[in-house]
Amino acid sequence: MLVTLEGLDGSGKTTVWERLRADDALPPDATFTREPTDSWYGEAVQRSIDDGDADSVAELFLYTADHAAHLAETVRPGLEDGGLVVSDRYSDSRYAYQGATLAETDWFEDPLDYVREVHAPWTRPPDLTLFLDLDPETAARRSGVTNKFETADYLANVRENYDRLREDDPERFVAVDATADPDAVYDRVRAAIVERL
Repeated sequence: MLVTLEGLDGSGKTTVWERLRADDALPPDATFTREPTDSWYGEAVQRSIDDGDADSVAELFLYTADHAAHLAETVRPGLEDGGLVVSDRYSDSRYAYQGATLAETDWFEDPLDYVREVHAPWTRPPDLTLFLDLDPETAARRSGVTNKFETADYLANVRENYDRLREDDPERFVAVDATADPDAVYDRVRAAIVERL
């Protein structure tokens, strides 16, 4: 089963992911991974994140390459023989964030759909996605606006894309109030995963 943690910057995904890694309620052989990856593909993605002038289309294809390698080298092997893979960010992040970036160019009629089409041959849909729900203003404040993807205005567009993704696949997404107490957030995520297992 492929489980993904999604949400705006500052929503607590990585904190939850780190706690899940140490949780003995999950299979001991579960694979814990993240995007961008620690590979050289992921390093190229990180360089583009840090570059305020990076070309948005080129950046999309960097993300797509990182995702394709992640799928081939980590996700698919981890799913063999009924394995569990838990990823801190996955394809929905690409759709939501890169869709918002491309919307700033006026080059595409529907940027979100364009990003989904680009990814289609190189992805495997998650079985369960925990969406840590947070408003854009709180997300920007929590994340500290350290890069071009963390401003409240940009995150508002990302949030709209996440809302579209959730509407398109309501059975896969479980929303978790990320403004709640961290232990309550974790317990809700953990319960959703254990129930699905």
